[in-house]
Amino acid sequence: MSLKERIDTDIKKAMLAKNKDELIALRSIKSAILLAETEKGAATNALSEEVEMKLLTKAAKQRKESGELFQQEGRQDLADKEKYEYDIIAKYLPEPVNEDELALAIQQIIEQVGAVNMQDMGKVMGIATKQFAGKADGKLISNIVKQSLNKG
Repeated sequence: MSLKERIDTDIKKAMLAKNKDELIALRSIKSAILLAETEKGAATNALSEEVEMKLLTKAAKQRKESGELFQQEGRQDLADKEKYEYDIIAKYLPEPVNEDELALAIQQIIEQVGAVNMQDMGKVMGIATKQFAGKADGKLISNIVKQSLNKG
């Protein structure tokens, strides 16, 4: 079942349960998917799993950052709303990779590519970001790659 079909099914369940907050979060995901499908230059109407993961990751990251900002500004009501939406979106993301596993996998990528210094960072990042799309934050991947390349 595609992501869009899963979202549609969950929207129906939320409507039947009269869960307005969940419905808002699910509709925002569906909206992002529909926008991506109808975007000018889109090859087909169906999105690849990689594009779907990028959409979900971006939406989750936006909710998380907004929630943190609202928390800093003392708007707990809005922070809670963003946290709730983040939790809904996170259900559709793959299980995140822990930092130790990520560091080990990046070390393997570095060896595979034959990277020896910071000039090779682009090669490593290209593979790592694809491999861990939706599973790890890009900043975390970048930091681990930098640390690993600086050691060697």
